Amino acid sequence: MKTDALGYLFKNFTLVVASACILSACGDGSGSASTSSAAANSAKAAVAASAGSPYGGTPWPLPGTIQVENFDSSGQNVGYYNAANTNQGGQYRSAEGVGIEVSSDSGTGYDVGWTTAGEWLNYTVNVAAAGSYTLQARVASLGQGGNFHVNVDGATATSQLTIPDTQGWQNWQTLSSTINLTAGQHVIQLYMDSAGSSGAVGNFNWLAIGSAGAAPDFGPNVLTFDPSMSAATIQGRLDGVFNQQQSNQFGNARYALLFKPGAYNVDVNVGFYTQVLGLGNSPDDVNITGAVHVSAAWDGGNATQNFWRGAENIAINPSGGLNRWAVSQGSPLRRMHIKGNLALDDGGWSSGGFLADSKIDGQVQSGGQQQWLTRNSQIGSWSGANWNMVFAGVDGAPGGVAWPNPPDTVIATTPVVREKPFLTIDAGGNYNVFVPALASNGHGASWTNDAAAGQSIAIGNFYIAKEGSDTAASINAALSQGKNLILTPGIYHLNDTLRITRANTVVLGLGLATLLPDNGVTAMSVADVDGVKIAGILFDAGPVSSPFLLQVGPTGSSASHAANPTSLHDLFFRVGGAAVGKAAVGLQINSNDVIGDDFWIWRADHTYGVGWTTNTTTNGLIVNGANVTIYGLAVEHFHQYQTLWNGNGGRVYFYQSELPYDVPGQASWMNGSKNGYASYKVADSVTSHQAWGVGIYCYFNTNSSVKLSSAIEAPASGLNGGMFHNMTTVSLGGVGEITHVINQYGNSANAASSVVRLAQ
Repeated sequence: MKTDALGYLFKNFTLVVASACILSACGDGSGSASTSSAAANSAKAAVAASAGSPYGGTPWPLPGTIQVENFDSSGQNVGYYNAANTNQGGQYRSAEGVGIEVSSDSGTGYDVGWTTAGEWLNYTVNVAAAGSYTLQARVASLGQGGNFHVNVDGATATSQLTIPDTQGWQNWQTLSSTINLTAGQHVIQLYMDSAGSSGAVGNFNWLAIGSAGAAPDFGPNVLTFDPSMSAATIQGRLDGVFNQQQSNQFGNARYALLFKPGAYNVDVNVGFYTQVLGLGNSPDDVNITGAVHVSAAWDGGNATQNFWRGAENIAINPSGGLNRWAVSQGSPLRRMHIKGNLALDDGGWSSGGFLADSKIDGQVQSGGQQQWLTRNSQIGSWSGANWNMVFAGVDGAPGGVAWPNPPDTVIATTPVVREKPFLTIDAGGNYNVFVPALASNGHGASWTNDAAAGQSIAIGNFYIAKEGSDTAASINAALSQGKNLILTPGIYHLNDTLRITRANTVVLGLGLATLLPDNGVTAMSVADVDGVKIAGILFDAGPVSSPFLLQVGPTGSSASHAANPTSLHDLFFRVGGAAVGKAAVGLQINSNDVIGDDFWIWRADHTYGVGWTTNTTTNGLIVNGANVTIYGLAVEHFHQYQTLWNGNGGRVYFYQSELPYDVPGQASWMNGSKNGYASYKVADSVTSHQAWGVGIYCYFNTNSSVKLSSAIEAPASGLNGGMFHNMTTVSLGGVGEITHVINQYGNSANAASSVVRLAQ
């Protein structure tokens, strides 16, 4: 832990014991005592429970922080018992017989390793007040680790904890248990029960003991799981949610499934409007053996309608070595560590997806996935390609690519990124929202080598809104008082705009929280201020047409925000589908320097409230601000331009767009003398713009004679690679025609030749 983090933990009455790999198998794995020695040594443990003196002369204050390598003084059989009585690491307290080495875990100096059964470490502590506390242990193991528990004054005080295979002596995870303490001075003992197949119990970096903070009231649709719960109990609740949500494409239920730090053995099947979140500081703090997966069984293997779900901040040891995430738009994977392979289909088609800030140890198998963006991640390898695969800042991306064979667009680094804010819980049970820092020219995941830079905001600084009880008035009142905002799972009917006016405000939706304006208002507006973060929200148009669903910056915004831009993460927009909806524009960005990170802006093409004169629109996205960067932009089925870009300096990494299916006839879809409206229009006044990996598709099934003159329209300076790179047009099933790719260039995509490529 960093020094400032430790100070924060002290202030909030938590105890983090950061260790130096005390008795764990830091690197070597094998200790010198056998499991059979545990019973013989238990007597020594009891005798030594009060015989030592605290390291440094002062008992550790509890709640507070103890470094594991700083066990009590007075040596073998008093401050510790080590079967070999040897400091194998030799890098700290070299005169003591405990194996200590330098730790690469974030913010710490040493850890304890080379641990085996029957060994123990003592810590003299002073407990401020009696109570039930939360204990966390930071552990690592190459191979399956062993078991340990904690004694207090020679008596067992915690359940037995098992160290999982973290896949490295310096790959750290956090385990947790409850512990009851009385006030006054005591000796806490870290006791090694048995070694695992790794040959050791494990490495230990810190212990954390803190008051169990009161959990926030996130409402009934946030289910929180703890590693102390039985696997059967957790699985039953998970299955209950999935059985309800598996095919509930346009239902009203929303869920967030939260996993506290620790190890789990469960199968998390993720249905519609379900978000699965780990609450650790690192994905490796929550380790699930089993799966966090999406299949398409409900639709016969067709995953092209697997929308609106997500998973974040979890490590997965997949059963059988493969985790399946067969999704299309609106279903991101973020901050994931998949310790195996990842499949992006379920034997049929899937269409559009987003992976960011993640590590995939094995191979990503794209299969029937038609198009995909991977950003700022590390992958073992990649196989497969169909229409449009984009890799931006990805370590392990395909090399030697000669687009379009395969159709992989590879960009080495991302110019500017802020990762999505995420919910965490600390050792004392206190919830926080971590806001990652702005990063430039980056590649790979943010968390693999060190703790991600950023700011942790206590949950008390957030207004927690709930469906049914909160209104636009109550939410705006909280925002006006300087609160940040968490929208818990549900549908929020609005009769007024939610107004974000304060710089650096964080708005975080859980479980695909949905904003629905009932009376034609704009659902949310953002002032032209620095550093607003909005994440994880579905904007659903109401029955009366709204001018915008989200407006970022008022018309005429001109301030520079380059040093602290607004960032928008996992924002999804819908007009129709669940019911009749109407909106002129899904998203308008007027502020400069905005970062967009995974958008799906969709005029519905199926189910409820769908028709050319029913779910009426104009444009999906309008960008008027300068220097706006978007990673992962999908805009579909709007009546005119899907995307209209008026600002200079724009950048887009991955574009996916279907034209409206339901054009009644050519006469009703003319742009002056041109057939139809381009999907991607860069205004003639724009002098600088860049887009990589652009896929545009038609399926004019209402009238297959309809044609679009050009998929992309750009100023003359944007031709010949000036603005657009690696473009694909497809006539799906040969139904309708896209005559040109960009302006008057590129062949026709139609029944005769359904796929057209243009590199520029």
